[in-house]
Amino acid sequence: MKQILSILVENQSGVLSRISGLFSRRGYNIESLAVGITEDKTLSRMTIVIDGDSHTAEQVEKQLNKLIDVIKVRRIPQSDLIQRELILLKVHAGQNERPNIVNICEIMGAKIADITTTTMTIELSDTPERVELMVELLRPFSIREMVRTGMVALQTGGGTISGAKKPS
Repeated sequence: MKQILSILVENQSGVLSRISGLFSRRGYNIESLAVGITEDKTLSRMTIVIDGDSHTAEQVEKQLNKLIDVIKVRRIPQSDLIQRELILLKVHAGQNERPNIVNICEIMGAKIADITTTTMTIELSDTPERVELMVELLRPFSIREMVRTGMVALQTGGGTISGAKKPS
């Protein structure tokens, strides 16, 4: 089962390396990783997806909390999750294929980010399941290039991951 961890860390060089090193040393595989600055420029938020049971996620949480750069770790339950992923796809798009590709984009809520005489680049931000569906729908048009961001997630409701720093 997929476990989603939201990690608030110091926005400093080397933090990502230390966290990925922890995963590597412990033999945990990261399925998805997204990192970005938060509303406080001194902090970054990592969204890490791992494949494992609740016990595995608990062990990862404990190990992460031992790192000095980690301020807070929160596991987000699937039932309380808002998740999105961004994908850019470049597909072959001759004159005959374009109307079908445009139709798929309209149905899926995707944007056409670029167009040339032979290709179209499509952008979609949606749930991982809908992103995967988009890939399958565009596969017959010969995907030339594809890049995905990895999942970002927030817990539903009014709660937030605290920005309070760890006591020294």
